[in-house]
Amino acid sequence: MKKSISTLLLLAALSSSAVVFTTSCSSDDPTTEIPSVDVDRNNLKGQIRSGENLVLESGTYKLTGKLEIESGGKLTIKPGVIVEATKFVDGEEIRYIAVAQGGQIFVEGTKEAPVVMTAADKVQQAWGGVVICGRAPINPGATASAEVSGLTYGGTVANDNSGSIKYLRIEYSGYAYSSTKEFNGLSMFGVGNGTTIEYVQVHEGSDDGFEWFGGTVNTKYLVATANEDDQFDWTEGWNGTNEFWYAKEAASKGNRGIEADNNSNNHLANPISNPTIKNMTLIGRGNVGSERQAIKLRVGTKGTFDNLVLSNWGVGFDVEHNEGIGYVADGTLKATNVKFENVLLKSVGIMSVPAGSPQGTIGASADVSRIFTENANATGAGAGTATPEWAKGWTVGL
Repeated sequence: MKKSISTLLLLAALSSSAVVFTTSCSSDDPTTEIPSVDVDRNNLKGQIRSGENLVLESGTYKLTGKLEIESGGKLTIKPGVIVEATKFVDGEEIRYIAVAQGGQIFVEGTKEAPVVMTAADKVQQAWGGVVICGRAPINPGATASAEVSGLTYGGTVANDNSGSIKYLRIEYSGYAYSSTKEFNGLSMFGVGNGTTIEYVQVHEGSDDGFEWFGGTVNTKYLVATANEDDQFDWTEGWNGTNEFWYAKEAASKGNRGIEADNNSNNHLANPISNPTIKNMTLIGRGNVGSERQAIKLRVGTKGTFDNLVLSNWGVGFDVEHNEGIGYVADGTLKATNVKFENVLLKSVGIMSVPAGSPQGTIGASADVSRIFTENANATGAGAGTATPEWAKGWTVGL
C-alpha cells in the first residue's frame, strides 16, 4: 500500500535530523511549510506526490527501495548529503531514484560539499542509479516507456524543466535485470533543456555512465570514470549543447568512450540525434584491437565535436552505416581540433550492405577520414589527459 509523504514522508527518510516538506494550497496562496518531523532516515523510499517537496538536509540517508518523484513533486538535496543504497537480496525492491514527467529534482551540491549517491556495497550493480523522464521530443514515437522504471517519457516540450543537478557524484550503479534491461548511472529520458545538469560524476557503474534517450537537455562538466560499458551513450534523437566532458576507463574495464545512435529501427527517424560537444577528453585503457573505440557513431546519428583529446584507443572515430558515412561527406557529422595520443587507427568506416552481397552482412569499408581535423595543441576538457581544474576537489578515481 502506497503512503503519501504528507502523512509520514513517503514511508521514509531521516531520523536524527529533521526534514522539511513544503506544499502550496493553490497558485494564489503563499507556500506553507509543514513543520519538521522526526522520521526514520534509515528507510528512504516511496513516492513524492504533487505539491510535496522532500528536503534532505544533512547527513546520510539509507535508500531502501525505489524513490519516485511524481508529477508536481520535488526532491531537494542539500550540500554534503549522502544517499546510500542498502544491500538487497533477490526478491527485494531495487534501490533507485526516478523523476517522472512533471516531477523535479534539485541537487544543490558544491565543490566543497558535493552530494554523493552511493551504495553500502562498494561494487558495481549495487543499486540502480538515477532516472529522469521529461516531456522533450524523442524519435521512437510521441512518447515511450523507460526501460528500467516503466515511466512515460517524451513529448513536445523542448524546454521542459525536470530541475537542477549540480555537484553530484553517483557511484556503483547499473543494476541489471537482464542483458537488455540495465540501469546506467544517470539516465535521461526525453529530458528538456530547461533542466540543468552540471558537475556530475558517474563512477564504477556496471553499464554506461551517462545515457540520453532523446530530449534536448544541455550539460556541462561531466566526469565518467571506470564504468563497465560506455562512458557516454545517446540514442533516440538527443539534441543538446555540451561543454567539458572528461572520461577515463579503468585499467581492466570499459568498452567505449562514446557509443552514439539515432534509432536502430529507423536510422532516419526524426528528430535525428545531433548533439554538439566541445572540450572533451576520452582516455581508454589501451590501443590494441579495433573494438577499443573512443567514439562509435552508428544507426544514423549526427554530431558536431570540437577540441578533443583522444588517448589510448584502438580506434578514434568508428562510423557505421550508410547514413552516418553520408553525414561525414556532407559535414553534418564532424570533429574539429582533435589531438590523438596512442591511437592505433584514427578513423574507421563500415558501410551497410544488403544481405547476400559479396561482403555478406559484415559490410564494406569506407574512408571516413574527413570526419576529423587535427590540432596538436587541443586541450580537450581543459588539461589534455590530465585532470582538469574544474574536476578537482569533488570527484574520485582521478
